[in-house]
Amino acid sequence: MGRLRKFISSDRAFKFMLLEAFFYLGWARILKAIPFAKVAPSLGKAMRETSYTTAREDEELIHTIARSIRIMSRYTLWESKCLVMAIACMKMLEKRRVESTLYLGTMKNGSGKLSAHAWLRTGPYYVTGAEIMERYTVVGIFGKSLADKKVRGE
Repeated sequence: MGRLRKFISSDRAFKFMLLEAFFYLGWARILKAIPFAKVAPSLGKAMRETSYTTAREDEELIHTIARSIRIMSRYTLWESKCLVMAIACMKMLEKRRVESTLYLGTMKNGSGKLSAHAWLRTGPYYVTGAEIMERYTVVGIFGKSLADKKVRGE
């Protein structure tokens, strides 16, 4: 009941941000079911990172998007873990013309099994997956930059 009260008392803009996060988490979950080779081109330029700087006016927006993704990922009816969260966050940032870089990493866990993780960075901020990223070896990078949009004429 406390969470419902918190949602109701939130400002209108944040409520819409939460609904948008829910939508993009669902969309990203569908993408996860598609072979990665078909999805990869929509994630940005392979093996290219974006800038480690960001406009000061985007900082609050970045934190709000990351917060909305973290909150809504707990309430989806489907699994919304690292890759789904990273793709959803990337798409929300892209919609607002904010660059981001998606990292894919792997490691062998304690029992020798291969484990994978995804995390997202925009400017100097790791907005999803940062909690455990240092345990993983980066095997893929996808940078979604503003320059890419200009080249396509968008």
